[in-house]
Amino acid sequence: MSHYYDVIVIPVPRANLDTYKRMSAEWGNAHVSRGALYYSDSISDDAQPGKVTSFPQAVQLKDGEVIAVAWVVYRNKSDRDRISKAVMEDPELKHSMDPSKMPFDGKRMFWGGFESITEVAGGR
Repeated sequence: MSHYYDVIVIPVPRANLDTYKRMSAEWGNAHVSRGALYYSDSISDDAQPGKVTSFPQAVQLKDGEVIAVAWVVYRNKSDRDRISKAVMEDPELKHSMDPSKMPFDGKRMFWGGFESITEVAGGR
């Protein structure tokens, strides 16, 4: 069974990490409570600039920033579309969608939806 993924890449100022973590938890809970299978968010600790392209170059990383990479796992694309719509319409999350209240520069954020082609799981 292949899943569907949303992947989000965001430059976050270190000074705003606590606020970002709270926001990420809110968004993660909103997705999972509406049927997403999994939500995760990670902060870079080894993302080096490349010669042509890289995570730092893609987000125009500035001094004092780290890169957050979040992903949401869904059963399929139709679940993703339904769940994403419900999350975006959630009145309790509207405050975090205001660009002036975001703990990062939303113009340098990027995202996309991906259909899995290979899934391998290991023991924990």
